[in-house]
Amino acid sequence: MTSHDEGTHDRAIVTVLGSDRPGIVAAVSGVLAQCNANILDISQTILQDIFTMTMLVDLSVTTLDFASLQERLASLSEELGVQISMQREEVFKYMYRL
Repeated sequence: MTSHDEGTHDRAIVTVLGSDRPGIVAAVSGVLAQCNANILDISQTILQDIFTMTMLVDLSVTTLDFASLQERLASLSEELGVQISMQREEVFKYMYRL
């Protein structure tokens, strides 16, 4: 395994899906920033009022462990009325064979 692959253990994929409304990107990125997670890449689109966003996030210096950050995002998911999930990058790649 290369050193690049080893670095994927500190990265995660965050996905968001739901009805479009103002503030979704700000709220999700705000929670990540509060936990010192760095957004490495982001893609978002709106398809007939359905908001979708995918983020690649560096977790190497976060202030929370993975499970605690997942819980914080789950709480935000309920607050915003959208689906938010976070998976480790290697799990995401394995599941979707990227």
